[in-house]
Amino acid sequence: MSTRTVTRMMARTTTRVTAGVAVAACVVLVASGCGPKKSTQSEGSHTPTATATSRTSASPTPTATTPSATPSATAPSTAPAGGGHAPRTKAGAIQRYEQFLHAVGREDLDTVCDVAGPAAKKAEDEGLGPCRSTFPVTFKMISPPQKKALRSATVDPARVVVETPDKIEMPADSVRASVTFTDSEIGSSTLEYLKNDWYITD
Repeated sequence: MSTRTVTRMMARTTTRVTAGVAVAACVVLVASGCGPKKSTQSEGSHTPTATATSRTSASPTPTATTPSATPSATAPSTAPAGGGHAPRTKAGAIQRYEQFLHAVGREDLDTVCDVAGPAAKKAEDEGLGPCRSTFPVTFKMISPPQKKALRSATVDPARVVVETPDKIEMPADSVRASVTFTDSEIGSSTLEYLKNDWYITD
């Protein structure tokens, strides 16, 4: 699920929130001053993502903290949830993106916020709140059949676009699953090779 898709989903949800439903608005608009603000403080004290910079195009520097939404200046945990690093190849990027898709299906927030760290930081800078606050809301927007399909989703290498050796595009139609996902549902994702692993940057 790309940052662009999350942004669209959150925007659609926001438009359905009326001014009179303040509590619901607080839940949906994770960047507002209610509960999400607490999450932001928690993020800042426990994960490297709250201090991340918006410099997603630059290579992050490694940190020893747990995986979460990551900035470009403070690099995401370089060890994926499964251990090791994805190689700097097209196959490695596909492997990493599949790891992300499976994590979304399992609602595995640690892996999601690790792989999508730079993109999540960009979304946070745009006002959506930290990854650990926004993605739980996004999980609720995905139907149970879609989550189940994502747990075993694969990527069709023939549809993957290699822009540079360090930048690869995963179009929505490259995802192969038991449920068909449209571009508006899953979007396309850009992965970049940053500090020995692939990360979703857009």
